[in-house]
Amino acid sequence: MSTMVLIPLIVFVLTFILRIPIALGMLAAGIYYFFATGSDIGIVVDNVAYNLYSSYVLIAIPLFVFTANVMNSGLITDRVFSFANTLVGRYKGGMGHVNVLASLIFSGMTGSAVADASGLGKMEIEAMKKQGYDRGFSSAITAASATIGPIFPPSIPLVIYAMLSGASIGALFLAGIVPGILLGIALMIYIVFLARKRNYPTGERHNLKEFLKISFKAIPALLTPVILLAGIYAGVMTPTEAGAVSAFYAMIISFFVYRTMGRKNVFRLFLDTVSTTGSLCLIVGASFVFSYIIASEQIPGMISDYMLGITENRIVLLLIINLLFLLLGMVMDTSTIMVVFIPMILPLVQALEIDLVHFGVMIVLNMMIGLSTPPFGMLLFIVSKVGETPLMEVIKEIAPMLIVMIIVLLLVTLIPEITLFIPNSLNNG
Repeated sequence: MSTMVLIPLIVFVLTFILRIPIALGMLAAGIYYFFATGSDIGIVVDNVAYNLYSSYVLIAIPLFVFTANVMNSGLITDRVFSFANTLVGRYKGGMGHVNVLASLIFSGMTGSAVADASGLGKMEIEAMKKQGYDRGFSSAITAASATIGPIFPPSIPLVIYAMLSGASIGALFLAGIVPGILLGIALMIYIVFLARKRNYPTGERHNLKEFLKISFKAIPALLTPVILLAGIYAGVMTPTEAGAVSAFYAMIISFFVYRTMGRKNVFRLFLDTVSTTGSLCLIVGASFVFSYIIASEQIPGMISDYMLGITENRIVLLLIINLLFLLLGMVMDTSTIMVVFIPMILPLVQALEIDLVHFGVMIVLNMMIGLSTPPFGMLLFIVSKVGETPLMEVIKEIAPMLIVMIIVLLLVTLIPEITLFIPNSLNNG
C-alpha cells in the first residue's frame, strides 16, 4: 500500500469530525488521490459509471423507496397498527407487543427502518404514551422494532449487498425472514419481562366480529409482501420487477381501496422518492470512487491476509467482523459502510468459504443494530423527535434492548441454518 492512500484515509476520517456530508468527503479524498498519483480520471469515471449503470438491481431501490412512501401516507399504517392490536394488544404490555408486530408486518411492505420509525413510529409512540407507558420506553422499543425493516424482505440494504457480492437477491430476501421473526420474538420476550416488572397495562380485547372486521380492512395492505415474494419465487418476476409491481400495487390500494391519495399526494411522493434516491445514489457513487482507490491499493487482499494471519478459525473471524461493523455502525451511514467496507472484507469471506447469503443477512442485521446504537444511531434521533422524548431517555431505555438484539445477531452468526433454512428448502424442493 502506497503512502499516497494515507491522505485520502485522513480526509475520510476528517469528514466525520468536521460533519461534512459523507459523499463530498469521499469525493474530495478521491480527487486528491487521483491527482497525487497521476491516475487517468477518464478510466476512473468509466469504471465507476460501469459499476453503477450495469447494476440492474439498483433500479429496485427507488421502487422500494416509493413503495415505502406510499405505505406511509394515509390509512395504510392505521390498518396495520389496528390489525396488530387485535392480535396481541390484549396481553400485559400489549401496546409494546403491538409496536413490534406492527413493525414486522410493515417491514414486509417497505423494508425501511427509517420509514417504519418516522411513519408508523409516531402512531405507536402516541398510543403507548396514552396508555401510561414511559415515553423513553415507548420511543426506544419503536427504534428497536424498526430495525426489523431492512432484515425482513423487501430490503434496500440487501439489494445493495447483492449488487456488491453477486449473491442472489431472491435468496437474500428469503434468508431474512427467520432472523426478522426471531428478532421480533426476542424483543417481545423482553417486553413480557419489563411489563411485569413495571406493571404496564393490559390492552383491550376484541371479539371475533371486531377482529374479522379489522382484518378484512387490513387484507389489501397485508397482501403486499405476499405478492412480492410469490412473484419472485414463482419465477414470474425478478426482484426489480417485483419492486415495480409492489409500488404499482401500493398506489392502486391507496387510490381505489383506502382512497387516501390524490394527484397532489402523488407529486409530493415522487419528489420525496427522488430526493431520497438522489441522496442515496450520491453516496453510492462516491463510495464507488473510494472503493476504486481501495481496490487499486490491493487493501482487500492485505486485510484478508492479515486476518488469516491472526486466526483461520471461521467463528472467531466472524465475531471479529461483527465487532468491527458494529463499531462502524455507531458512527457511519449504512450505505457508506456497505459500499466501502463490504468489498474490503469479501475476499476474506470467500477464502473462508462462508455462504454469501448467510454473511449478507448477518451484516445487514449488524448494521441495523448500529442504527439504534449511540452515539449517532439515526433511529435514536428520529424516535426522539417524533416521540418528543429527550435523547438521553431513549438511550437509557434502549441499552438492554441492544443486548437482546446482539444475542440474536450472535445466534444468526453462529447458526447459519437460521438464515439458510428457507432458501435451501425451496431450492431443494
